[in-house]
Amino acid sequence: MLLEALDGEETVVFKTAAASVQVQVEPVGRWFEAYFKRRNRSTSASFQELEEEEESEEESEDEEFQLEEYPMLRTLDPKDWKNQDHYAVLGLIHLRYKSTQKQIKAAHKAIVLKHHPDKRKAAGEQIVEGDNDYFTCITKAIEILSDPVKRRAFDSVDPTFDNAVPSKGEGKENFFQVFAPVFDRNARWSSKKHVPKLGTMESSFEDVDNFYSFWYNFDSWREFSYLDEEEKEKAECRDERRWIEKQNRASRAQRKKEEMNRIRTLVDTAYSCDPRIKKFKEEEKARKESEKKAKADAKKREQEERERARQAELDAARLQKEKEEEEAKQAAQQAKKEKEIQKKAIKKERQKLRTTCKNWNYFADDETDSVKMMEEVEKLCDRLELTSLQSLNEILASGSKDDSKAAVEKQVKRHFVCKDHQETLIYHPCEVLTSVQTCWCSSVQVQEVNAQLQRERDAEVQARQAARSADQASGGGGGGGGGKGWNEEDLQLLIKAVNLFPAGTNARWEVIANYMNIHSTSGTKRNAKDVINKAKNLQRLDPVQKDEINRKAFEKFKKEHSQVPPTIDNAQPSERFDASGTEGNAAAWTTEEQKLLEQALKTYPVSTPERWEKIAASVPGRSKKDCMKRYKVRRAALLLFSMVGMLQLTMFFGTLGLSH
Repeated sequence: MLLEALDGEETVVFKTAAASVQVQVEPVGRWFEAYFKRRNRSTSASFQELEEEEESEEESEDEEFQLEEYPMLRTLDPKDWKNQDHYAVLGLIHLRYKSTQKQIKAAHKAIVLKHHPDKRKAAGEQIVEGDNDYFTCITKAIEILSDPVKRRAFDSVDPTFDNAVPSKGEGKENFFQVFAPVFDRNARWSSKKHVPKLGTMESSFEDVDNFYSFWYNFDSWREFSYLDEEEKEKAECRDERRWIEKQNRASRAQRKKEEMNRIRTLVDTAYSCDPRIKKFKEEEKARKESEKKAKADAKKREQEERERARQAELDAARLQKEKEEEEAKQAAQQAKKEKEIQKKAIKKERQKLRTTCKNWNYFADDETDSVKMMEEVEKLCDRLELTSLQSLNEILASGSKDDSKAAVEKQVKRHFVCKDHQETLIYHPCEVLTSVQTCWCSSVQVQEVNAQLQRERDAEVQARQAARSADQASGGGGGGGGGKGWNEEDLQLLIKAVNLFPAGTNARWEVIANYMNIHSTSGTKRNAKDVINKAKNLQRLDPVQKDEINRKAFEKFKKEHSQVPPTIDNAQPSERFDASGTEGNAAAWTTEEQKLLEQALKTYPVSTPERWEKIAASVPGRSKKDCMKRYKVRRAALLLFSMVGMLQLTMFFGTLGLSH
């Protein structure tokens, strides 16, 4: 028991308790119950006596129920006993499937005492002879209801049971008032006890989920053997009985399927109309929305944190950059100040040098020498650095006139001007320069270097040619046909064979030699050694000879492709391509016209109808024939250049592959 709430306290309900369910339990057995009764009565009654006492008590309880006589009993047809209501025949129409066996026996006893043919005959009533009397229906009723199997079959097809299923329209307004009685009515077919109730609007999600889980997995004991059309006992042979059983099984399975479909329809309709399901879905949706929102908020906060961190890094980088720029700026200003100081110092030293030399009259006796020395002093002021100027001024300040003159002349001799190039000042590293006879000008020096490089290249080319001649001479002694000359056709054939039979080919050089002997028109037979020696020579070939071979290959290709049959690209356009009949423009194509043609070719692809008419309209001053001819010429030129490039690449990679 809960204590009463004191002043200032209040009672709060945290969770409601589930409804109580009465369950019959026998923890020890009926023998323990008999022992308990004997002990309470303080008697030594046996277990059998107690059971007889209980039976008598049950009989007394059964006698208390009232029988309701069936008014249509006397009109029943004994031949149509299968369609009669057996509970109504025995007067148990108000109890029906809830009747106990004792009640059924008592009802049968009472109705037999009243409707037995002997009783009625004694009362003067006329009796129908044989099985045609309605008393046969009473006999069939007790026969069916006293047998548990037959009674179960009759209960499965109880004629008073309502199989109707509410529609969605009926259950939307008053769901619990409409569907609760239907589920309670169909709960009698459940093989499992303790069928869950539909509940109320306040039922929890677990209770609702358990309810629909139970009914979606509903196990019904209802069967329809009572409706069998044929009785196998009436069959004349075993085959006929089997056939009857087969037909009955099929009809039972069909009715069982229909029954399960009815239950499933009931559950589906209730589930679709249940307002609690809608409420739970809305709550689940709200929960997911809240979780989604919380997740989005968390992601947004995380993104903001990253953005703040990135902004902090950018600010730090900006501050660091500003600091570096400030330091660089200060360093530049400091360098500028130092440069200004040095510039002022140099200016001061130059002025000091000029003043000192002027005071000494530029160390000259006449005016001509004085002017010449003045020029030399000015050049020294322009060329000497600060330290040199300071050293020279110190010598001039402390020394005599002769010592000062010697110091100035020494500096002048170290810096002189080319006679032929007066504008170029050359620094000579020697301390003393006796004469100025050689021009050290930069332009002359470049010419001499170029000439020296040209001489070195010529010497290298001559050395390679000599080495090649020596290799050819050495190959002629033991190579059989290798001493014979290789013409351009054989060289091209060798390059082609090397590309056709790459490294890894079995007996590669023998195969190449045989290929050349078959396809060569010179008539010279080559062996593997000749081919290898020539391939090595081609690999060591100098660039000049390679260029010569490429040039000859290009000329040969151009010569072979210059004479094209008039039926291919250089054929005259047919009337289909020259509908206008006008003569083409023979003027050369300008750069602007070429750009317009290329743009028109991109704008109007091959699938465009009347393509060349539209292209010609895009290029002013040019007809369709001119545009087509220009396109063919450009295409042929591009094809020629690409083939020449591929030929050069083939020769290059072929020579690289010879080393394998």
